[in-house]
Amino acid sequence: MGIKRAKRDRWILGVCGGVAHTYGWSSNMVRLATAVIAVIIPGPSTLLAFVIYLLLGAILPESEEF
Repeated sequence: MGIKRAKRDRWILGVCGGVAHTYGWSSNMVRLATAVIAVIIPGPSTLLAFVIYLLLGAILPESEEF
């Protein structure tokens, strides 16, 4: 997969920062898109997004580069 959690560019666990650095995107835009998608999609998407974020935070290794 190649995605790693960000060590320095993080707010909580560094998942959004790691995704942003892996694909060359803005980390704030990834955070914003994650929050908007979690709220906009009808149903239990907020809880699902939170659970996926926690799982990725536990599974992904931490990067020393970013």
